[in-house]
Amino acid sequence: MITRKSSREIEMMDEAGTLLANCHKEIAKRIKPGVTTKEIDDFVEDYLAKHGATPEQKGYNGYEFATCASINDEICHGFPRDEKLVEGDIVTIDMVVNLNGGLADSAWTYVVGEADEKTQRLLDVTKTSLYKGIEQAKEGSRIGDIGHAIQKYAEAEGYAVVRDFTGHGIGPTIHEEPHIPHFGLPNKGLRLKEGMVITIEPMINEGTWKSQMDSNNWTARTVDGSRSAQYEHTIVITKEGPRILTDQD
Repeated sequence: MITRKSSREIEMMDEAGTLLANCHKEIAKRIKPGVTTKEIDDFVEDYLAKHGATPEQKGYNGYEFATCASINDEICHGFPRDEKLVEGDIVTIDMVVNLNGGLADSAWTYVVGEADEKTQRLLDVTKTSLYKGIEQAKEGSRIGDIGHAIQKYAEAEGYAVVRDFTGHGIGPTIHEEPHIPHFGLPNKGLRLKEGMVITIEPMINEGTWKSQMDSNNWTARTVDGSRSAQYEHTIVITKEGPRILTDQD
């Protein structure tokens, strides 16, 4: 069932989104060679606790961590671990924050050390893909408009859009209807309505869009070993246009 959130629910989610965005800003200061994603995960859990919040995905279907940490060819749902990050790695940190019952979800891809031109282009195209999708998240538009805008842009830039994982509705639980594919046809799918809260979270690969699952049954990675990047925001559909609840600016 698709729910439209009340103004009070949206305000609670906005507060969670602000905290999540601030946490990502702190993560950005800590991503460097020699750091481990387990250390980042521990920092996030401590940071949220100090601000009266909890990591919502911890315990979700048995998941054990406060964050997902996906490195290089890992598309999503990578486990935080003790492997040290090295110069040139890219790592996506994805988390869902619960602040007093309000949820927000956001992922961000970071470069470890200095980015070379190829790496920076992957990240730039992925982030632009996200905002191309957000531009279409307007009352009266259809879900297909979001995916089409992302796919059209990313593929024109020479990249592939992951098909196996999508955005989704959110609040009061992590994953709700509707699914938000990052590919598709314009003027197709459910029509967006005021009060809907969704995530848009394109995963963009350097090679093929196809994924394979690790033996842990959580982590997805590219089948060809190419790198994958992801950016995600939580969005409210309003009469005035899309409102980003996890904006870092």
